[in-house]
Amino acid sequence: MIIELTDRASAQIKEMIKDEPGDALLRFGIKGGGCSGLSYSLGFADEVNEELDVIETINEIPMVFFNQDIPIIEGTKIDYKENMMGGGFSIDNPNAIVSCGCGSSFRTEQNAGAPGDC
Repeated sequence: MIIELTDRASAQIKEMIKDEPGDALLRFGIKGGGCSGLSYSLGFADEVNEELDVIETINEIPMVFFNQDIPIIEGTKIDYKENMMGGGFSIDNPNAIVSCGCGSSFRTEQNAGAPGDC
């Protein structure tokens, strides 16, 4: 398994998928940017490229990953937490060596990016 979804995250994602047309696939990966150099991307896949993407079912949720992102996100745990201000996904990536206070920006040893001020 590339990543882990907690039961709470899985339940929330399954609710979100109900609102998507057709057979929705959840895409999780990274993109350049954020104050630490990299940030997470979580959304529904518009299209899948069989040469560049890896499809895996996790907790009965069909997910898509960019092949190139797997070394950076492998072992990541996604949870869903609710508090008085609402709810949101939390991401715990064991490959991140630095995370910003915002919680969605990070750096790894291999992909340090260009650090900025948080």
